Amino acid sequence: MPEPVDNKTASAAAEAEAEPAAEQPELRRRRDRRSGDDSDTRTGTMPIIAANEAESRPPIPSSSWAEAAAAADTPATASPAKPSKDPVQMPAAPETAPAVPAKPARAARSASRAAAQAAPVPDFISSPGSFVREQKPRPVGGFRGALYAMTGGGINFGPGARQREEDELARRISRQLQGSYNTAVLSLKGGIGKTSTTVGVGLTLAEYRGDPPCAIDANPDSGDLVERALGEGIYQQQSPRTITDLLKNIDSVDTLTDLARYMHHAGRFHLIAGEQDPEVSDSLTAEEYLRIRRLISGYYSVALTDCGTGVTHNAMSGILQSADNLIIAAGYAVSGAKRARSTLHWLADHGYEELARNAIVVITDKDEVSSRVDKDAIEDHLSGICRQLIAVPHDRGVADGDLVTLDVLRPETRRAYKEIAAAIVDGYV
Repeated sequence: MPEPVDNKTASAAAEAEAEPAAEQPELRRRRDRRSGDDSDTRTGTMPIIAANEAESRPPIPSSSWAEAAAAADTPATASPAKPSKDPVQMPAAPETAPAVPAKPARAARSASRAAAQAAPVPDFISSPGSFVREQKPRPVGGFRGALYAMTGGGINFGPGARQREEDELARRISRQLQGSYNTAVLSLKGGIGKTSTTVGVGLTLAEYRGDPPCAIDANPDSGDLVERALGEGIYQQQSPRTITDLLKNIDSVDTLTDLARYMHHAGRFHLIAGEQDPEVSDSLTAEEYLRIRRLISGYYSVALTDCGTGVTHNAMSGILQSADNLIIAAGYAVSGAKRARSTLHWLADHGYEELARNAIVVITDKDEVSSRVDKDAIEDHLSGICRQLIAVPHDRGVADGDLVTLDVLRPETRRAYKEIAAAIVDGYV
């Protein structure tokens, strides 16, 4: 049989069973609160720890409770502050901040860098003048030239005004030309310096130009162009081939070497002699002259044509048709000035107004006219109806009617020929 139970014991057991039942709701509420704030006080549950929190907390060694407590009491290393969601309050800027140059925008810097790279950098090949000081031209003659020679070039004042003018004339004469050009030299009266002007200007062109000039004697009256350039004796010693010989064999002339057989050479000045036989000297037609001119244009950039006296002979229409500019020869005599003016009027009235307007009138003081002639009045009379008027002073090297060479001419005469040559090339460019 079961042992009898004491009444007190039984009553105590019944109270103990009844008390937990009465406290059950309160315990549940506590547990819910603890689970809500992740507290592990008096519970066996582990709190939920985020990964970043676990890394920031110092590790607790698995030892006795005293060591764990000592580790907990030690101040932990301050972890970096997390960025706050609230706007950051920046400190106020000082009232007088130091001036800092503003940096250019990226687009501006890129543009300036591209411009610097695109700009050509001077080098010894493309810009040699950037590395060498410009040297003054050497003075020739006069006090400046003498001082330069005495000091061995140590003192150089440069050329004077006269030399600078001469250098400018040389530059104008020597300009490069694109194509072939022809200047006709004509007059209505003989013996006033037409042929001597052709020779003097031709020799001057040959002296200063890189390519040799050519002259054609188209005078129908047994012209003496070659004799004035070479001398009568030398011309007679050479094979006297003339413009008539060239016309007979023009179809077989294909090279400059072939053409040279029919030409005469006064240095670099090349000439085609006129016909000396009176029976055939006036037979040159305009068509024949144009054939000669077309042949010459393939080898020479500058040609002069000595037209002879008058403007109505057979070849004259071909000469004027192919001329780029004209030289009208005149003299200081009253008759010579009148004929020069008449020539210009005739040209303007017969369809050559442009040639007349751009003509160069050359007055040669060949015989030293008397003091009764007003040279200034004659020059004024002619200068208004042409592009330029140039006077050639009296020179015995021209007046003799024989060989014309630059070496024996006066400096003033040589300068006049240089001015004529420069004016001719001016009409080409």
